[in-house]
Amino acid sequence: MILKPKAIFLDMDGTILNRYNKVSMETKEIIDDLRAQGIFVFIATGRAFDEIEELVPEGFKVDGCITSNGMAGYVDGEAVFKHSLSLELVETIIKKARKNKVYYELFPYDAQRMTLKQDKQYVEEEIREPKPDSVEINEWLSRKNALKEEIAWKDDVEGSEFSKFYFFSRTKEHINKWKDELNELKKEIDFTTSTSSNHNVEVMVANVNKATGIKQMLNHFGLAADEILAIGDSNNDLPMFQFASHAVAMKNASASIQEIVDDVTEFTCDEDGVYHYLSQFRLQKPNQEMITSKKDNK
Repeated sequence: MILKPKAIFLDMDGTILNRYNKVSMETKEIIDDLRAQGIFVFIATGRAFDEIEELVPEGFKVDGCITSNGMAGYVDGEAVFKHSLSLELVETIIKKARKNKVYYELFPYDAQRMTLKQDKQYVEEEIREPKPDSVEINEWLSRKNALKEEIAWKDDVEGSEFSKFYFFSRTKEHINKWKDELNELKKEIDFTTSTSSNHNVEVMVANVNKATGIKQMLNHFGLAADEILAIGDSNNDLPMFQFASHAVAMKNASASIQEIVDDVTEFTCDEDGVYHYLSQFRLQKPNQEMITSKKDNK
C-alpha cells in the first residue's frame, strides 16, 4: 500500500522536540511546505496548550493542536472541543498525592498550572540536584522550569475546569507505587491515566486519549479517518498509533514501541528525525518515493 497522507499528527516531546525542548527551524519549514501542498498537519501532545508557544520557532503554524493527551483541541488558538476533570476528582487526588508525597501539577483551562503551597516543600525536593541518571534531560529541564517560572503556588484549588494532572518522581519505584494508588482509585472514580516516561503519569477524563482527540479534530475539519500518518515515541502515543493508518515511531523510541508500529524514523529527535522523515513528501523533491507500510512487506 502506497501511503499518501491527507493528515499528519505529530507528538511533541521526544518527537518534534529535541532533548532541550525546542522545535527546529527545519521542522517548521517542512511543516509549512506540506501544509502548502494541502496536507493537514496537527500537533497531538500531552502538553497543555499554553505550553506550546515557548517551545516552537516564531511563525510556527499547524492546522490544529490536540493537547493534554486528547483533553482539548484548538484551531487558530480557539478551543473546538474540551473535556474537564471534576473538582471532586481533583481534590481527592491532591489529598492522596500529599499523603504519598508525589510531585504534581494541576492544569486549569485558561490559567497557570498550580500546586498548593502546603505541598511546596516535598514537591521541590523531587527536583533537587543532581539529576537521576534514569530521568531524561528534557523532562528534568521541564520540571526545573516549571518550579522556576510556570507553577502558581496556591492556598486552595482555583477554577472549575481542569485539563489534566501531571505527576513526577525522581525514582521509578515512587512513581510506580503512585500508579498503583491511582489504579485503586479508579475502582471508585472513573478516569484515564497515561505515561510518557518511566518517571511520570498523567490523569485525564475517562476514555479520553490522543486517538479520541484525533477523531474529534477530524470531525471538526470534515476529514475521513483514512490515510492518517502519526509520529510519536512513547506510551501515551499508543492509542494514536492504533488509530492511524500509518504509525511511525522515532528512532529514540523504546524497542517495545518500535515493534508495534509500521515504520521507524532513520534519525532521532535530536537529529531532526521528523524533518528527515517528512521530507520525502515534498513535491519538489526529485525522484521522491512514497513510503510503503512495513505491514504489507511482512
